[in-house]
Order: sequence, then C-alpha cells, then structure tokens
Amino acid sequence: MSSSETSGSFDETAAEHGFSLGAEVVTRRSGYEHHGIYAGNGMVIHYAGFAKSLHRGPIEEVTLAQFAGGYGVTMRQHAAARFIGMEAVRRARSRLGEDRYRLLTNNCEHFVSWCLFGEARSSQVRACLVHPGVALDALKGLLKAYVSAERRRRASAFANSGLNTSLAM
Repeated sequence: MSSSETSGSFDETAAEHGFSLGAEVVTRRSGYEHHGIYAGNGMVIHYAGFAKSLHRGPIEEVTLAQFAGGYGVTMRQHAAARFIGMEAVRRARSRLGEDRYRLLTNNCEHFVSWCLFGEARSSQVRACLVHPGVALDALKGLLKAYVSAERRRRASAFANSGLNTSLAM
C-alpha cells in the first residue's frame, strides 16, 4: 500500500487540508493512531471503539474536530485502493451503527482498510504482535486516553449536577 500524506490541525476546513472524499484520515494519539474515512463537509466516519471510554463504541459519523479529539489530522491517499471517493464513503456508511469493535480483530484501522481495499487489516495490530514494545506503548496510550476520558466524564457530571442544583433553587 503506497500512500501520500497531507497534514493539518483539526480546526482548519477540509478544503484547507486538501482532504479528498473517501480518503483515510488519521490522528496520532499517545501510543497509537486512530483511523477514519473522510465523508465530506467536515465529517468523518470511524469506529469509535474505546475513544470515549472503556466501553466500546459503534461506527459513527462525527465532525472532523470530534474525530481529531484535539490532535492533528493527517490524510492518507492510497494509490492501490479498490474503492475510492464516494464508493469508499458508501461502504463506510453501510456499516454505520455497527457495534462489534474488537481491539485485535475489528478496530478502526480494520474498518478503514475494509472500506478502501475490501480486506480488514491492521498494521498496528501486526506491529504489536511482532514487537511487544510497540504493544506496551499502545497499551499505555489506551490507558492514558481512558483516564483522560474518565476525567472529562466526571467533570461534566459534576458540572451538570451543580447546574441542576442551582436550577432547582
């Protein structure tokens, strides 16, 4: 799979990135990469997986900013992709709502690979199996992401409980 990459921060428009419809978009997290399909109009289809908590999430369509989660975004275009443009987006949308995320066998990278190539593969999983140090780094990154998501959830719950209390008075 040869690919070309374009980078940008999540708050720029997709046109400024040069993002192409149906292209793979990637955001580098702590210890791993998160993958999605650019669906146009600033939207990305991705497997939420463990992005929000330890509870797996479904395939969903979100804004580019939500997908990025505060990280930079890179676009990868694959010259050898079987499905490109709107055809890749249609494939991604055909699985919206699917909730069968599995870290090692059905993750966000498997999903994007299926959308573009018709085969579910993950180079990150392959690297983790071959190099245990890579797996340890990925595990640390996932744990860090979970702790961060849990802190945001608790802060939001606390803020909402204070708001509800003040509204009740």
